[in-house]
Order: sequence, then C-alpha cells, then structure tokens
Amino acid sequence: MSRASTVSVVVPCRNEIRFIHPFMRSLLAQRLPLGVEMEILIADGMSEDGTRAVLEAYSAAHPSITVLDNPGKIVSPGLNECIRRARGEVVVRMDVHSEYAPDYVRRCLEVLEASGAQNVGGPARTMARGYMQKAIALAYHSGFACGGARFHDPSYEGWVDTVTFGCWRKRTLEELGLFDEALVRNQDDELNLRLVRGGGRIWQSPRIRCWFKPRATLAGLFRQYAQYGYWKVYVIRRHRLPASVRHLVPAALVGSLLLLGAAAPFSAAAAGLLALALAAYGVAALVATALACRGILRLRYAPVMPLVFAVYHFSYGLGFLAGLGRLLREPGWGRPAAAAARVSLSSGGPRG
Repeated sequence: MSRASTVSVVVPCRNEIRFIHPFMRSLLAQRLPLGVEMEILIADGMSEDGTRAVLEAYSAAHPSITVLDNPGKIVSPGLNECIRRARGEVVVRMDVHSEYAPDYVRRCLEVLEASGAQNVGGPARTMARGYMQKAIALAYHSGFACGGARFHDPSYEGWVDTVTFGCWRKRTLEELGLFDEALVRNQDDELNLRLVRGGGRIWQSPRIRCWFKPRATLAGLFRQYAQYGYWKVYVIRRHRLPASVRHLVPAALVGSLLLLGAAAPFSAAAAGLLALALAAYGVAALVATALACRGILRLRYAPVMPLVFAVYHFSYGLGFLAGLGRLLREPGWGRPAAAAARVSLSSGGPRG
C-alpha cells in the first residue's frame, strides 16, 4: 500500500449486544502503519436488541465508522454492500464474535504484501469461558472434530485452501464477484474456493492474531454445524465437487448409520455392521479425547469430550443430508449462473 492509503474494514452484524463492546474496543485499538488510514463499514442486519443504538453511538464519536442497513439480515449481502462502499484498496473482513490483537490490520497488510497471495489471514484461535464453551473450543482444535483443516492449527504458516475472515485487495473481490448472497453460511469458504479455482492463492500466518468465541452450549453448536453442513451442499453443487474430502465424511458416517439402523430390525448382518460401526466410532472418539485432553488442566474436559465430538460430526452430517434432500427436490439449487461459472483473476500468482 502507498503511504497515504486507506484500508477498509468490513463487518457484518445483527443482534450482537453481548459482544459488540469488546469487539469495538479491539477494533478501535488497531495500530496502523504510518500514513495508512482505516475506514470501518458495519452492515447492521436490522438489529432488535439494542446493538444498532450502540453502533450509532460509536459512529457519532468516531467519524471513521459508517453504519449501513442490511435489510437482508444475512452476512453476504451486508458484506457486499460494505465492499461496494469501501474506499480502500485493501479490504479486511472482521466479525463481532471475535477480538483482535492491536496489530491485526497492520499484520494483514504486511503479509498480503510480502506473500503475494490474493487472500491472507490468521489461524482460528478460540477465547472461551465456562466449562462447556472451553470443552467445545478444545474439540475445535482437534483434528478429529474438524477433519484436520489447517486453519484450526494456531501454529501453522503456509498455503491453505481457506482462512479465517480474510484480507484482500478490493479489485480481487470485484473480480470474484463478491460473496454469494444466497448463502446463509459458508460464504467465506465458497469465496475462497472460487479464488483458488480462479488461479489465486491463500496464505495463513500466525502473526495475524484474533480470537473468536465458540458456541457455549451443545444445542448452539448443533444448530451452527447443522447449518454449515446444509449450506455445504449448495457450495458443492455450485462448484460440482467438494473443496476437500473432509466435507463429505460426516454425512457418509451419519448416512451409513441411518441406513444400517433402518435395516437392522430385518437383517442380522446389518445389525452386526451397525454395532461394529458404532463401536469403531466410540473407540475413535475415546482415542481423540485422550489426545485432546492431555495434561492436568485439560483432563477435566474428558467426560464430555466424546459427546462434543459427536455433536460436531452428527450435526454437520445431518445438515448435509438435509441439504441433499433439498437438492433432490430443487435440482436448480446452487446451480451457478453462466457468467459466474468461471472466474479468472488478473492479479497473477504469488511471489515465493
């Protein structure tokens, strides 16, 4: 970036009264490089819990903050409106459920310039309070829960297929066609899939530090990952193949168990296979629990860890199967428009 340039921070938001103040404090504490200004664009999804009044107060006190209406109420339209309004040559996406190191934006700019990548970000670090939220966070960083995705590894640096939040040059987002506004979930993964298949690359750096707050209850986690699984079907349909095999495994597990469970009353072989599959999953969950809960401080989460793993897997798998059901009913769901079927980035490949 030039010395007298602007970086645009874009934020989707709806009914976040519990999280908005810590987020805004970490956002306004950003230390930028000399000569770089930051504009903040927040798309409010017509909040009804007092969040909008808080945002308006921050906007009145800080001229760099602009609050926009997002009548669609979901993330993608809000982000897209912010990006269209952005004055900066670089766009940094942030989330209200997270808190950011004071050098977050500066590190994003540095890594974007040094890596030559089209998108950069940091690993997914968690910030949890309370027993169950900490157990959910601990499972989140286990390869067993989430398939070993590299962005779950706080120490990994290198090329990845997706990254937490993101930082792009605005022209890259414009060439990609911005976020898919039909997606309620997985909009970041889908955009990154288009980016990679258009010749772009994504770099993860642990120097880019933020911490997100995972769900605090198993019910909340179940709803979240069921939506992830459901909308992953849309993404796969649009791109005609999955970004990774890990996206298919939970659905294969849940689908197999459901089929075997349905056949078990009529077939001894099916009943035997069902028992074997459940036993194998149970052993795998216990082994993963032992690995995740190593050490005195983590051992107390062992009693609930197998259940947490099961919620991650079965919610995602059931959501995926529900998405498949919708695709069978609506074959056009997720089908790309001809103009969006192929994206080619003009910004070239990475440097080193």
